[in-house]
Amino acid sequence: MQTPDRPKSKNLRVLSKTFSYLKPYRLQMVLSSFALLFTAGVTLGLGQGLRHLVDAGFSAKSKQELGYALVFIIFVGILLAIGTYIRHYTVSWIGERVASDIRKDVFQHIIFIHPSFFESNSPGEIQSRITTDTTLIQTVIGSSASIALRNILMFVGGIIFLFITNAKLTLIVLLSVPFIVFPILFYGKKVRNLSRNTQDKIASIGTYVSESLLNIKILQSFHHQKVDIQKFSETVEDAFAVAVARIRQRALLIGTVILFILTGISFMLWVGGTDVLEGKITGGELIAFSFYAIMVANSVGAVSEVLGDLQRAAGATERLMELLLSESEIKDPEFPKPITEIFQSIDTLHNNNGFGKQNGLTIHLNQLAFSYPSRPEHKAIKGINLEIPANKTTALVGPSGGGKSTLFELILRFYDPTSGTISISGINTKELKLEDLRSLIGFVPQQPILFSGTLRENIAYGKPNASFEEIQRAAESAYVTEFLNQLPEGYDTNLGHLGTRLSGGQKQRIAIARAILRNPRILLLDEATSALDSESEQMIQRALDHLVKERTTIMIAHRLSTVVKSNQIVVIREGEIESVGTHDELLKQSELYERLAKLQFHTELL
Repeated sequence: MQTPDRPKSKNLRVLSKTFSYLKPYRLQMVLSSFALLFTAGVTLGLGQGLRHLVDAGFSAKSKQELGYALVFIIFVGILLAIGTYIRHYTVSWIGERVASDIRKDVFQHIIFIHPSFFESNSPGEIQSRITTDTTLIQTVIGSSASIALRNILMFVGGIIFLFITNAKLTLIVLLSVPFIVFPILFYGKKVRNLSRNTQDKIASIGTYVSESLLNIKILQSFHHQKVDIQKFSETVEDAFAVAVARIRQRALLIGTVILFILTGISFMLWVGGTDVLEGKITGGELIAFSFYAIMVANSVGAVSEVLGDLQRAAGATERLMELLLSESEIKDPEFPKPITEIFQSIDTLHNNNGFGKQNGLTIHLNQLAFSYPSRPEHKAIKGINLEIPANKTTALVGPSGGGKSTLFELILRFYDPTSGTISISGINTKELKLEDLRSLIGFVPQQPILFSGTLRENIAYGKPNASFEEIQRAAESAYVTEFLNQLPEGYDTNLGHLGTRLSGGQKQRIAIARAILRNPRILLLDEATSALDSESEQMIQRALDHLVKERTTIMIAHRLSTVVKSNQIVVIREGEIESVGTHDELLKQSELYERLAKLQFHTELL
């Protein structure tokens, strides 16, 4: 269960793509930049306080000068604390804000991408990108970048003060710089590549956990725990091995830099100490110089350490940009036709249940053919021609894998046909905005899907602005009220993740209530009563009989007892229409339908 390989990050310029997220927060950036400059300047001034402390306080043996020097150092400390607070708060705020904005943009983008995108991109990995990768970017913007900029300023300022204090000793310090830069460049590239691999492996772990927990009942029913634990352990160990390799390279980088820094400082102290003994410089100058040298060395070390975070963030940014730049294959037309064209000849009526009785719409399938992108060589639909009449119920029957669910996906425009067209009241569905097209349709899937939240929120999912009275009427029509008293808080009961606290039949009734509340002109029912017991099925069938009136209904059914009364039954096998007719007609003209009927009814209806 590995994620697919992706190109490695080669440089840090990819981080510039996050700059657009910083633009709205210019005021906070200006404030944090000022605090950054202020704290850097104050810190550099601390060296002069130490110089005065030694030369005027200790060497001159003056208590007054010693007091002045200490007061100066305390004052510098107060300023440094204030500046650090402002810098840390503003920079951290910007980091959290940008990470939140990126998360929202990525989620907002991917939920509009065509469903086939998620066949090749695991939801678990996408979840990892939205959470883990954005956290890395937040760390860089809210911490690492600030640390890097601060230390760059300290490095530049420290070098300037080093030259002012003692040019000869400064040249000695600068001689060690190439020895520090080389390992940063050498090991940095390895760290960057391994960081990207680490993120990929972590995404694999998230995918495995997500799949296992989502299907926990299947996992446990097959007593598959030992196998899953073994596979998960292998995935974790694989990620651990890559992480250890990254840690090893980063540790080598930090250790090498520290070694060269301390070697350079030690040599500088030996030369400087000799000059103090010979009277060429004062002790205060050496202390100040050492302070600036250590500051410069710490700055280089800090930057080299931050470089690892920047490299990981560069990889994370690439992964997020891949999502943001992914284009949906199913798009709105450039010049969509207004949905009002469909309704020009249709009058909206009202019935006494309070839901607005609406006329259905005629659907035409013209030479419709389709192959799934993942299996282009296999035709799921083969040149289908079919008229689905308005205000009637059309049932799709036939063996599994024949293309019935595929037709639903094409009508909903989750996919576009390979050839041919689907038109509603004479308008090609490709000429309508996706929002307009799907606003016409209500869909009840075979496996009812509920979301974390309350019963009220789940029923109102297709119509969030519905009043409580409308929600109650929909619940009554779908017989949700039959088990409402079993829920501790009624409509405000939290149903848990995916509605795990409810039975299959209860979840299906909520899904049907959702469709009733939406009041669509076209109703798609995919085995809507399959999850119900006989008693529940009868209740739901009565609700559906009421729901399908005055609207176009297409139902997929394997149990022929649910389609006997359909106005039109379409027998589909291997992507082709074998026969079309009523139940009685198909018993005479379709061998497949007759065989299915015999298997299910034992010739009772024959």
